[in-house]
Amino acid sequence: MASTYLNRTFGTATNRKKCTLSVWLKRSNFNNSTYHFFVSSYNSSSDRLGFYFNTGDTLDVYCPGTNSMHVGTTKLFRDPGAWYHVVFKIDTTQSTASDRVKIYVNGQQETSFSNNTYPNQNDDMAYGTSSYNMYIGNYDSSQYYYDGLMSHLHFCDGYAYEPTEFGETDSTTGEWKIKTITSVSYGNQGFSILQDGNTITDQSSNSNDFTLGGGTLTKTEDSPSNNFNTFNNNANNANAIISQGNTTVSHSSTSWKRALCNLGNTSGKWYWEIKRNNSNTPYYKFGMIEEEGQWASMPSHEHHADNANGWAWYVNGGNIELRTSQAVISGYSQSDLGNTSLGNGDILCIALDLDNGRLHARKNDGSWLKSGDPAAGTGGYAIANWSAGKLYIPATSVYNNATCEHNFGNGYFGTTAVSSAGTNASNIGIFEYDVPAGFTAWSTKGFNE
Repeated sequence: MASTYLNRTFGTATNRKKCTLSVWLKRSNFNNSTYHFFVSSYNSSSDRLGFYFNTGDTLDVYCPGTNSMHVGTTKLFRDPGAWYHVVFKIDTTQSTASDRVKIYVNGQQETSFSNNTYPNQNDDMAYGTSSYNMYIGNYDSSQYYYDGLMSHLHFCDGYAYEPTEFGETDSTTGEWKIKTITSVSYGNQGFSILQDGNTITDQSSNSNDFTLGGGTLTKTEDSPSNNFNTFNNNANNANAIISQGNTTVSHSSTSWKRALCNLGNTSGKWYWEIKRNNSNTPYYKFGMIEEEGQWASMPSHEHHADNANGWAWYVNGGNIELRTSQAVISGYSQSDLGNTSLGNGDILCIALDLDNGRLHARKNDGSWLKSGDPAAGTGGYAIANWSAGKLYIPATSVYNNATCEHNFGNGYFGTTAVSSAGTNASNIGIFEYDVPAGFTAWSTKGFNE
């Protein structure tokens, strides 16, 4: 979403002294040298109202000029695997300055601020006349893009609401979750978009629809109610390039770089797909690493996704092989699987069986390699040093300008939807090919299967 934004022109506001913004956010790439605006009301650089992640990953709201205001948290928001429910409540009619701007994350009010310049009492905020454009996803239609996912975006014009109008605590899990039925008022210029998919048609009664100003707005199965696996750029100590919602891994030179996922597990049967997306002669490793392998402390010249506590399938310039050696620095051996080729656009299907300690792979909808039968728990590769209860995390390594796009069930390879969804008995996630019986997607709902 790093080049995608939405826009619409405001009309006359109900009341510019009060407003509420509620949105669910899942961040992707972080760049501490720039701002990440997810909502901006803009007339000029000195006449605007912005909601954004600041350069240090704090959560800020800022209005310069005559009615100046800047409130920003000391807390940092750097978890690329989490959905944050963010609510900004503005009410300048309040007599106490600190009550005029409140920030909530996952239902909890933020109370520690690095910036705490509050608006004057009864100040009008910078929105709600025909001079203002509202941008979703960047600052002014050309810069400071938000990079990540959004869901259930509400803007209430003239009303200041608590986060409990938009979210609630799950009585079973204790987690903060979406409140699917809201009874808020939106005022003249309020709206509700991105509720079920990527619709930018206003789902309030106002018909304050947005238009796509640039980029591609991608619908994904990843949502606050079912969080899918992505790669963790905080754990990416070897600097692979992670993009497109943290599902694509690439590297631009002839050296190995690796990436580690956010979600792992100690048991269960997990399925995901990887698509080759480059026409040169790339090298990839796909697999998982055991937590005890201490990925981050591996020597800098150890470049693969296998180590003494892990393993990986290996695409050697286009031929699928299996790395079986535990000698990680030198002297590998490998099991050749008949040079099954993986061409540009082909998909490698991975089935990880943590109940039986086995790894399976196949090209597209072909036969499972190494006489594998994931449903029966036979064939494939017996994970070295496997034992029940160890935490395993999906991992990928890339070399020689390689690019690979991962579908953990979100229904996309990069920004391209799967062309013909396969069968999936768990009904969790959308995949290109059939999911083996008993296997499911790497997602929070999958964890509860």
